[in-house]
Amino acid sequence: MKVVYTPAHLLHDPHVEFETSQVHSPFEHIGRAEAIRETLQADSRFQFLTPGEWGTAPIEAVHNPGLVTFLAEGWALYEAQHPGVREVVPDVFYRPALRDKMSQGREPQAINGRVGYWCFETTTPLTETTYQAARGAVDTALTTAQLVLDGESSAYGLCRPPGHHATADLYGGYCFFNNAAVAAHHVAATTGAKVTILDVDYHHGNGTQQIFYDRDDVQYVSLHGDPARAYPYSIGFADETGTGRGLGHNINYPLPLRADDDLYVSALADACERIAGFGPSLLIVSLGLDTYITDPISDLAVTTDGMRRSGDVVRQLGMPTVVLQEGGYDVSALGANVQAWLSGLGA
Repeated sequence: MKVVYTPAHLLHDPHVEFETSQVHSPFEHIGRAEAIRETLQADSRFQFLTPGEWGTAPIEAVHNPGLVTFLAEGWALYEAQHPGVREVVPDVFYRPALRDKMSQGREPQAINGRVGYWCFETTTPLTETTYQAARGAVDTALTTAQLVLDGESSAYGLCRPPGHHATADLYGGYCFFNNAAVAAHHVAATTGAKVTILDVDYHHGNGTQQIFYDRDDVQYVSLHGDPARAYPYSIGFADETGTGRGLGHNINYPLPLRADDDLYVSALADACERIAGFGPSLLIVSLGLDTYITDPISDLAVTTDGMRRSGDVVRQLGMPTVVLQEGGYDVSALGANVQAWLSGLGA
């Protein structure tokens, strides 16, 4: 199996995050991707490739160009106002209710206001070279998709930073650009084919859902911790099924606490039946391994063998498959879990 990887991810290297009302070392860090790289490079079944450069046009086809501009310049502007700050997080968030009964808000001029206009939470620090890393993750996703369009039955993109929490207008949840969404839109727009995004990360991909919620050319199917208890808390419920042309093409599977291999694989098999019914020409998997039993910020109970079984269920769809890395925070097991999932897929 071909693996697309770029060391550009090393340019996003936050040392702290602000989460659960405390400052601590980030769960999302460079060691995650490096652990996966080391495991797969030691396995002769995987061939590593460097992504091509795709520019910003595919990103701006999905994301507000203002978000792209902010991520490109935001850290430098903030540092000019607040010298010596390494990680930039919002002080204040723009919410429409702030302007209740008034005209719609516009992007603030002050850099302190701009951060919270484009970011929706506190765990996603912007650093001096985060933008370059985020661009590299998108290039990785697009290159991986192109490999499959060119004839590979499947390929894996080692994307970092991850992407599925980023909406059309907002970054957050460790995500800056929505790698899977950019790839899916690019494929759908340039080939006219239907695409399914299957999201198996523990945390619901709120950004991917938002981007495609009213579309009928891209199906979104997600298995995740029930938002009644799990991040992002306000989205990912089973009754969110799409709107307009997208009605019926958004499918959520909120999972109970400590869901194990059998329960998870059963839900995934049901999801794959729904995918087969949609009939996509290409499948994109947002591969989160934070469903793992000892993941530090999740509460399911999937084992490494459950990862292999999950990959095998997806393999049985018989569809050209692009696999893009999302979450997974038990770094000691992360490489083995990715290897197991991809082995089940047929690596």
